[in-house]
Amino acid sequence: MTVKFWRDDCDDKVFFVELANPPVNAINLAVRQGLHDAMLAIQATTGLERVMLIGSETIFAAGGDAREFDAPPIAPHLPDVLAMIEVSDIPWVAVINGAALGGGLELALACRYRIASPKAQLGLPEVLLGIVPGAGGTQRLPRLIGFAAALEMITSGKSISAKAGIEVGLLDLIDADPMQAARAITPADLAAARPVRQLPNPKLDEAVLAKSNTGLTRRAKGQIAPVKATELVSLTSHTNFAEGMAAERDCFLALRQSEQAKALRHLFFAERGAKAPAALANHMPKIINQAVVVGGGTMGSGIAHALVRAGITTVTIETNEAAAKQAAERAESLIEAGVKRGLIGAQKVDEMRSCYSVSTEFASAANAQIAIEAVFEDIAVKITVFQKLQEVMSANAILASNTSYLDINVIAAALDDPSRLIGLHFFVPAHIMKLLEIIKGDASAPTALACGFRLAKQLGKIPVVAGVCDGFIGNRILARYREAADLLLLHGATPSQIDKAMTGFGYAMGPYEAQDMSGLDIAFANRRRQDASRDPNRTYVQIADKMVEAGRLGRKTGLGWYSYANDGKAATDPLVDALIVAEADHAGITRRHFSDDDIVKRLVLAMINEGANILFEAIAQNASDIDLVSVLGYGFPRWRGGLMHYADQLGMAAILAGLKDVLAEDPHIWQPSQLILDAVKTKSDFASFKN
Repeated sequence: MTVKFWRDDCDDKVFFVELANPPVNAINLAVRQGLHDAMLAIQATTGLERVMLIGSETIFAAGGDAREFDAPPIAPHLPDVLAMIEVSDIPWVAVINGAALGGGLELALACRYRIASPKAQLGLPEVLLGIVPGAGGTQRLPRLIGFAAALEMITSGKSISAKAGIEVGLLDLIDADPMQAARAITPADLAAARPVRQLPNPKLDEAVLAKSNTGLTRRAKGQIAPVKATELVSLTSHTNFAEGMAAERDCFLALRQSEQAKALRHLFFAERGAKAPAALANHMPKIINQAVVVGGGTMGSGIAHALVRAGITTVTIETNEAAAKQAAERAESLIEAGVKRGLIGAQKVDEMRSCYSVSTEFASAANAQIAIEAVFEDIAVKITVFQKLQEVMSANAILASNTSYLDINVIAAALDDPSRLIGLHFFVPAHIMKLLEIIKGDASAPTALACGFRLAKQLGKIPVVAGVCDGFIGNRILARYREAADLLLLHGATPSQIDKAMTGFGYAMGPYEAQDMSGLDIAFANRRRQDASRDPNRTYVQIADKMVEAGRLGRKTGLGWYSYANDGKAATDPLVDALIVAEADHAGITRRHFSDDDIVKRLVLAMINEGANILFEAIAQNASDIDLVSVLGYGFPRWRGGLMHYADQLGMAAILAGLKDVLAEDPHIWQPSQLILDAVKTKSDFASFKN
């Protein structure tokens, strides 16, 4: 049974209703029907004083079952069930352990009293799935906690702690034993508790509304759900409860069938499915508790911070005492930043400091279960590091390279046991970014891959397996994206126009803003590495090279694709435009106008075509993995579902037609992937392709 209910043996005035739909008590049809049946049982029982609604010891309820959202709604509907609970003659008390999210919180809001344990989390995250609360969240919450607090919770989708919940009036009580506290509520207090629907309409705060709308324009540009949620919350200031509920339900049902909601559900399930394959189950280490990071620079310090925050004893190895001191300072600055942002408590600080150290001796790696190399992107340097590590570490220890581009197979070939090496490509900042590319070399053993997956789980990261090629999945697509953008520069666009077009599409930054942020010298060094192997027939745009040669390295030098002379604010620079025009003249190209739509179409087509090649070459296992990489690592708009999901919405025939439109411009760069050609013939899509 997904809902259990019974009259208490010890106190016949108490009736229990238990949500029992593990692992997260998702509120699906069976749960809704169970709650409805419980309500009927309560109505048929005399002498009751209260109903205790409980979840498990670790979770109350984590919202509706998203798997049902693609099908028509089936009665009993959650709003109707909650209405029965709210107007019940017998008051319901929500006893909240763990998370009460989405429909779970809406269920608690329908109760007359809400008591939570100190570790409870409360939230309405529906906008993160492209929908709005659909069972009264937008109408009850503002009446209970006020317009401003409700608007922030609902439009951001962020959860709040039990402490914050009681401060805003969402909870009636916090207690380490919420069950006992629920029993102790006096009948008078229960009788005095009003149903939320009967509370007064909140007063609309125009200043708060304006500030919220400005924030949404910046952080949720192009997204429908937060805007609709704002409208629904605003309704509570001047409409009655029934009218507001009807408007919310209509909006919820419309949005859940929208392209944005389908895209966000796709990513939700892709993230849930990103885990170790069953074939690795017997090779999985129970826990990783000791690690070593070689290199204490920006990337290495971020990796080490992620490790120690996860409770893994970590040693950073540096080349000399001066570098070791700098690594220790970076480690401390990351801890202090975490404390300042409220992410790390005082006790956690002590724990992290106690399990972190810096050394200049490779012997300090002797007891580590895994070593992660994060040194300069030079294959000879990396090989030297691993050869030193294999001398001091156990033969069972795993070796991992954080390389962004280099050939794992070449590195492995230089080791005594190539099977122990994998790639673990972290993203900057490594302690924040959720994506982890696990690079599978030709010789990588199942135990090594399993170790990578175990580490990802301990660090709370989303793992994606990639095969060996230059740039793996993400950086290979990024290189193609930048190449296509540089071609647009040559043929008539400007950096600012391209950036504007791509931010309009949904990226937080355009390609040239992003390069200025990271530094043009990084990509420049990688291009020099590729010089010897570059196809001489493929158009190579030298504009970025000349920028670096002129000392324009981005924000760190005050000059890049933009000038930052005005208090660090990006401004277009006529010298860059002149350089672009000169390169076009030198290439004999007559520059022309491109619309923003033209720019978006070309850049997205370039990435899709490269993604298709990556699938065709079995570098990625499936299209969803590319979606995860594009969104979590490279800023592709989440609400579009990821690169390949978006491609499937465009359709294979349209993609092929778009590539053929520009094929004559450069047949080497725009040659359609064989996978796309095959898919058009078979009328298949990327989602159905599996390696």
